[in-house]
Amino acid sequence: MRILGLDVGEKTIGVACSDALLMTAQAVGTIKRQSKKKDFAQLAAVCREREVHCIVVGKPSHMNGDRSENMEKIERFVSELKEAVPEPDIVYWDERLTTAMARRQLIAAGVRREKRKGVIDTIAAVFILQNYLDAQGGNHG
Repeated sequence: MRILGLDVGEKTIGVACSDALLMTAQAVGTIKRQSKKKDFAQLAAVCREREVHCIVVGKPSHMNGDRSENMEKIERFVSELKEAVPEPDIVYWDERLTTAMARRQLIAAGVRREKRKGVIDTIAAVFILQNYLDAQGGNHG
């Protein structure tokens, strides 16, 4: 069983998945948002293929911990995802600074701006999931 990490945006969903030992997060890719039905079908397929038992969704908060404007959209997305893909448990995880960390890592690696745009959400999902895995210390999902 594995854990999936999601960085949910308006245009894309960054996807990462844990290894079988639940120690490391690896990039899966980016889903270009089309319709909720298609988005959820793609996520359901990833969950089946990788035997996912838990989904970790990035929770957008302000730096002071207050709810961001996007949180309501994310909560609605998660509520609908639970109906469409009822099997894995879904938990929220703080995603503050993950996009900034992803951007810095890509810049440091010399990835050009136009290329960064296509992978930044996936890298942010990796950071969200890895932070979750590290914080669990072996007590996963």
